[in-house]
Amino acid sequence: MQYSRQIQTQVQTQTQTLSPQQLLVVKLVELPTIELEDRVRAEIQENPALEEGVEPDAANDASTDDLTPTDGTDPDSEADTDYDSLADYRSEDDIPDYRLRENNRSPGEGVPDEIPYAADPSFYDALREQLAELSLSEHERQLADYLVGSLDDDGLLRKPLSALVDELAIYVGVETTERELEDVLTRVQSIDPPGIAARDLRECLLLQLARRGDALSPSARLAVRILSEAYDDFARKNWERVTARLGVDQEAVAAAVKEIQRLNPRPGASMGETVGRATQQIVPDFLVEVDDDGRIAVGLNDRGVPQMRISPSFAALVDEQARAVGNPTRQQRDAMIFLKQKIDAARGFIDAVRQRRETLLATMQAIVDLQRDYFLEAGDETRLRPMILKDVATRTGLAISTVSRVTGSKYVRTPFGTFPLRHFFSDTYVNDEGQELSVRQLVATLRRIVDEEDKSHPLTDDEIVARMNAVGFPLARRTVAKYRQQLGIPVARLRR
Repeated sequence: MQYSRQIQTQVQTQTQTLSPQQLLVVKLVELPTIELEDRVRAEIQENPALEEGVEPDAANDASTDDLTPTDGTDPDSEADTDYDSLADYRSEDDIPDYRLRENNRSPGEGVPDEIPYAADPSFYDALREQLAELSLSEHERQLADYLVGSLDDDGLLRKPLSALVDELAIYVGVETTERELEDVLTRVQSIDPPGIAARDLRECLLLQLARRGDALSPSARLAVRILSEAYDDFARKNWERVTARLGVDQEAVAAAVKEIQRLNPRPGASMGETVGRATQQIVPDFLVEVDDDGRIAVGLNDRGVPQMRISPSFAALVDEQARAVGNPTRQQRDAMIFLKQKIDAARGFIDAVRQRRETLLATMQAIVDLQRDYFLEAGDETRLRPMILKDVATRTGLAISTVSRVTGSKYVRTPFGTFPLRHFFSDTYVNDEGQELSVRQLVATLRRIVDEEDKSHPLTDDEIVARMNAVGFPLARRTVAKYRQQLGIPVARLRR
């Protein structure tokens, strides 16, 4: 008989637990401007120690919507992270309930009148309503929601799953695999309209035919074969090769092509026409201005966020309690603890909003410094340099996760348009000389070459390769074809 032997070992590990104050800062950093306004107003309503107004010692401070000019040097991004005011109240029992709630906004507050909201549900809202009816786990629902948010205006998913896996890990903090994401994508593709969330036109058309089930006519069944087995020849309109490959006559192919032409290549666009794509005006979180001398000014668009201060009357009540002499009763001690908690919570919230402002400005300033040529050249995408979250984190001294939270859902208004902060990030392409170039710069150059071509004699992929090589992008023909397809640019014969 064998006996198992149990051994007890001792392992030392190091873990980090965020304090309530740090958690509050993290939550505020993630919020866009409109939601911050709601959050601040809710805090003022909940905490009697907090009120709208300017602290006396802040009267000489810069206005919250001032633009800070820069000449390209690093900003002072150091932020005070040492909060001792809550040191005596670290347990959850001692933290007011409103500090522990993730979403404590008051309905109807904080939405500026100038932002129009359509009465009909938006395109994405309509899709998310359908997702709610699917049987999904919480993790799967997060993935499905991100997939829906990644669809373009046509309702197609242009990004590869591998890129979405990375984005989920970086921007949302959700770990997944391509296989798991593809399983969830299949569920998303089951909602209406048919063809939604397809990864390309071929898959979009096949999904619509598959939705008919067994009720396919002979022409529709042949259409499935054409899309599955002869799609490239179909896209090039090479009907002779289609008939030869499938062993059918041209009359049957013509009938099948008519079936395909009845399908919708842009399911998202058609849904927008029937449901109503509720146009919601984007409220930028940052403002960037460029003057004629090449000076770039960066600021926050937080004019609508109420300024806060400690209520003088509440502070006076605390002082009155503190001056009380003698042995306080239990009721008096409880009242004093309550007052101190409210005061400390108010100071902590004010400091958290201040730290959020400093963190956001430091991040946007770093992006402007790293992409300075882009801003000086009026948004020329060919001037965008390769940049990842780590580059901004290194420049600001912030954690990569913090930079991810800042850039995840915020927009910047520039003299040449309003853009999400993710617009300024791109992967790196290394040419034969070892020079690092932005993939977005590559794509923009390719699009410009096609736009400037003679439409009576459009460029073939080989000719595009030659022109890309001439401007410093030594690409293979298959690489040019890949980016051309991602841009939705057809082959030369279809661009006449």
